[in-house]
Amino acid sequence: MITISLCMIVKNEEKILARCLDCVKDLVDEIIIVDTGSTDRTKEIAGAYTEKLYDFRWVDDFSAARNFAFSKATMEYIYTADADEVISPENRERFQVLKENLLPEIELVQMKYGNQLQHGTVYNFDEEYRPKLFKRLRPFVWEDPIHEMVRLTPVIFDSDVVITHLPQSNHAGRDLENFRKQIGKGAYLSKRLHNMYARELFLAGSDEDFCLAADFFKASAADADRGPDEVTESCLVAARACRITGDTVGFFKYASKVIAGEGCSEICCELGSFYEAAGDYEEAAIWYYNAVYETIPVLKKAAGDKEGLKGLIRCYENLGIADMVQVYREELEGKEREEKL
Repeated sequence: MITISLCMIVKNEEKILARCLDCVKDLVDEIIIVDTGSTDRTKEIAGAYTEKLYDFRWVDDFSAARNFAFSKATMEYIYTADADEVISPENRERFQVLKENLLPEIELVQMKYGNQLQHGTVYNFDEEYRPKLFKRLRPFVWEDPIHEMVRLTPVIFDSDVVITHLPQSNHAGRDLENFRKQIGKGAYLSKRLHNMYARELFLAGSDEDFCLAADFFKASAADADRGPDEVTESCLVAARACRITGDTVGFFKYASKVIAGEGCSEICCELGSFYEAAGDYEEAAIWYYNAVYETIPVLKKAAGDKEGLKGLIRCYENLGIADMVQVYREELEGKEREEKL
């Protein structure tokens, strides 16, 4: 049976930390908690579960804090958790079975992360796989009988364990502020973070958040070192910001760049919103239709179904075409039922 170190970073989690630790304390062999500046009872609560409690000065860098926590681990595998996670009795049993039977060649175990859409958190799906259990020391192995090379891709196992995410609130505001801080420091966002920033804006950003992000994404859209996907993301954010501020020339500049490519549901919804606000419901309906049936979303899943369908319903209500309103309302209700299953 493998041994596991639990590694967590926390700050002001007195209301939920015990709930998380009670679910996992007997499944792991070591608990390491790194506090990044709590001013409540978080450290006192953590101390009841482990002596391996460390302080880490917060530097606006979650990776730095997690790397510090990982550096303190001593077991074969590291399990990473956030304070707002819980494991149900059924999944605790699955976790124990996994621990007892995990093959030693497995270097990374993914677990299903569930209940992601509560509080409007910044995800497109309620459940998806995430890496949660990591082999602490990874051996490098040569492979292939000729043209041999060291295997770089980790050996991954997708488990049946489901971790339930129970956030107390939406973290989008904190995350978006952190993105702005990193950019203000001159940080260059990686392709993954570029996508995350754009996605968080579309899933949870306010009009103010889009306006504050506009200069960065306009510059990114003109950056020759950015790939096609990043340019599309940049133009989507820039177009939304221009629509919010009433910059019609800028709006069509960035919208046309996306349409000239493969297009996507998000830009069709933006065009639908533009024409709907102008009172041109027939034109708006065309773009909402394209959002749902002719394109696919790249950042926000709802743009390709519920958001576009709601736009169609509003347009046909304003046009007084009741039978079309009923058609799209029934389809929307079907989508909403599917999400609840």
